[in-house]
Amino acid sequence: MSTEIAQTESLSNTVKISNTVNISNTASISGDTTNSPQKWLIFYGAIMAFFAYLSTQHVEGESYGFYSLLPALLILFVAVITKKPLESIFAGIIAGLLLLDPTNVVSGLGDLSMSVVMDETIAWIVLVCGMMGGLINMLERGGSVLSFGEMLAKRIKTKRGTMLTTCVLGIMVFIDDYLNSLAVSASMKPLTDRYKISREKLAFLVDSTAAPVCILVPVSTWAVYFAALLEENGAAPEGKGMSLYIESIPYMVYGWAALLVVFLVAAGVLGDFGEMKKAESRAQAGQPIPEGIQQDGFDTSLMKQTSPVIGLLNFLLPMIVLVGASVYYEIDLLLGALVASMFTMVLYFWQRLQTFSQLVDSMLDGFKVMLHPIAVVCAGFMVKEINDQLGMTPYIIDSLTPLLSKEMLPALVFASMAAVVFATGSSWGVFVVSLPIVIPMAISMDMSMPLTVGALLSASAFGSHACFFSDSTVLSSQGSGCTPMQHALSQIPYALIGAGVGFISLLALGFIMS
Repeated sequence: MSTEIAQTESLSNTVKISNTVNISNTASISGDTTNSPQKWLIFYGAIMAFFAYLSTQHVEGESYGFYSLLPALLILFVAVITKKPLESIFAGIIAGLLLLDPTNVVSGLGDLSMSVVMDETIAWIVLVCGMMGGLINMLERGGSVLSFGEMLAKRIKTKRGTMLTTCVLGIMVFIDDYLNSLAVSASMKPLTDRYKISREKLAFLVDSTAAPVCILVPVSTWAVYFAALLEENGAAPEGKGMSLYIESIPYMVYGWAALLVVFLVAAGVLGDFGEMKKAESRAQAGQPIPEGIQQDGFDTSLMKQTSPVIGLLNFLLPMIVLVGASVYYEIDLLLGALVASMFTMVLYFWQRLQTFSQLVDSMLDGFKVMLHPIAVVCAGFMVKEINDQLGMTPYIIDSLTPLLSKEMLPALVFASMAAVVFATGSSWGVFVVSLPIVIPMAISMDMSMPLTVGALLSASAFGSHACFFSDSTVLSSQGSGCTPMQHALSQIPYALIGAGVGFISLLALGFIMS
């Protein structure tokens, strides 16, 4: 009995530590610009002057060519130095605007901001992220996450078991990568902290079962979106987009490779590398949460206590309603989150777990916590708009066209589109531009359409998984309690292993199926 009480107290204290993370106040690991602001001003000023000069070398009406890659390369360069994704993205945006027209940077930035904010996809993302943040916050403050952690603690007794359980939960929450990134991480933080698993490792386990799993399941937001996109671009007849998508699932090699890698890591077969090794060493020393992560200070001792069974039901029922409502509304996570939030508020108010005022505050606080991830994702869409105006995607595809053959098409499509998605962070928007180019190319070469679609979806999943400012990466880090750069740098070796396996597999399939 004393052991169970100790475990409960430990989990309660852990939740105090691991509650909602405010990444907007996160301190940078390195590259602190306050040390020498003059040097940084000179550094950025020189770069921006260089981009303004390049704009004078461009002939109006002609392609930007190699210049179109430079803003994306600048983002990666600044991100590695500063470890700050939002600042890095805006550096790339300003550089892109200077390259397009140095005389209208301010008006260009205003027009770009307005176009992104008014975009339906962005509005959907903002509302979904806010609603999901509020829902998770209610579950935490109502004691449901603690109850779920206690239930798992009674059955899972090892570090390996905890990591494998995280992977299994990630696969079970297959309907959407946003839901996976936030719900699984929130429910597993108390247990991973208990077994000294770093938050970076938790983010990797969650993220690896988000987009890579969603592409493999035909009942997901990814499948619905891409099936419609395939019909619009002539890859499949009207009404047959989902059939083609299902035929392509065996060839979505990055999804299968990423799943293999994450289970090997969780089982302890594949070891820790680079930043992940440092993070795990820190966690084993008793600090699973990275330095600089500040908590919201919510005191779990104020929560009304319920029986373990009731607490578990209070966690599972909102999750079931969320998934069920999303499916009912044709895989729309926004409507699902709205229904689940209203259901949870009624359920908790009826049990007097929280007052109505406290429930509203929980929703608003959860929405506020998501503001930084939302800002990063919106900035990523601004980068995509800049890259579209510069013609980056057509330039990359055109550069690879001379290398294309029927046998090489799937592997090169994967490599080129993975690079584009990684550079832009837009796993969905990029394909609106690329599909009208890739699909006719595959038809003219008489290449297997399921294999081509599998290569495209593999590229999309890799870009979403590996890019440090993609929505999946940002939300996984937010939910797990680390910065996007800490998550991205510790995850990239494993993502590259999966990408290598995917490229070789598509290369082999290209020759076999030609």
